[in-house]
Amino acid sequence: MDSTIIILCIVAFFAGFVDSIVGGGGLIQTPAGLILLPNNPVAQVIGSLKIPSFSGTLFAAAAFLKKVKIPFARIVLFTSIAFTASYTGSLCLTMVSNAFMKPVIFIVLIAIAMYTFSEKKFGQKTKNENLTFPWYKGALICLVIGFYDGFIGPGAGSLLVIAFIALLGFDFLQANAHAKVVNLATNMGSIVLFIMKGAILWHIALPMAICNAVGGIIGSRMALSKGNRFIRTVFLWVIIATLCRLGYDVFLH
Repeated sequence: MDSTIIILCIVAFFAGFVDSIVGGGGLIQTPAGLILLPNNPVAQVIGSLKIPSFSGTLFAAAAFLKKVKIPFARIVLFTSIAFTASYTGSLCLTMVSNAFMKPVIFIVLIAIAMYTFSEKKFGQKTKNENLTFPWYKGALICLVIGFYDGFIGPGAGSLLVIAFIALLGFDFLQANAHAKVVNLATNMGSIVLFIMKGAILWHIALPMAICNAVGGIIGSRMALSKGNRFIRTVFLWVIIATLCRLGYDVFLH
C-alpha cells in the first residue's frame, strides 16, 4: 500500500503542474487512481481525488490572482453558481450514468481542438481590456461547466478556459485566473457531497493533496512567466489528451 501511495503522490504532482497551467489535471490523476486502487468503489476513488485537485487549484488560483484582479462580487457570484451546479452534477452521478453525454462532449472537443490549432491568435490577446461583460454570460458558463465537472469531469478546467476566451473575450492568462477560481468551487461542491457520503480515503487524499499543491505552485509560476503562447501549447496537448480519454470511454470501454 505504501508504494501505491508514493506512486499516486508522484502522479498528483504532475497533475497539479498541468492543471495549474491550463486545467486537465484530472486526465492524469483519475485514470491512475482507478488503476492503482482497483478494489475500492469508483465513487470512493473519485471522491478522494477531489481533495488533491482542490489543493493544487487553490495555490494556482492564489498565484494567478496576484496578476489578474477579479472583482470580489464576481468571485462570489461565479463560485456560488459553480458550487451549486457541481454539487448537483455529482448528486446526479450517484443516481444515473453519464455515458450518454460522452459522445457529445467528444465531438465538441474535436471542434475546439481544430479551431484552436487553426486560429493562431485564439487567446493570445485580450478583446476585453476592462474584463467587463454581461453578468449572465459568466453565470451561464459557471452553471453549465460546473454541472459538467460534477457529473462527468474530464477537462472541465480546459472547458472553462475556452468559454472565458470565446464568450467573454479574455486572453489565456485572464481566462486561466477566472477558471481557477471557478474550478475551486466546482471541486468543493463535489467534495461536500462525497464527504457526506463517507467516500473520502483521507490517508491517500491528504499526501496527494500536498504533492498536487507543490505541482500547482510550480506550474502556475511557469505559466505566468512564459505567458499566453506557452499556455496555448499546453492547452492543445491537454485537449488532445482529453479526446483520447473520452474516445476510449466512448468507443473501447
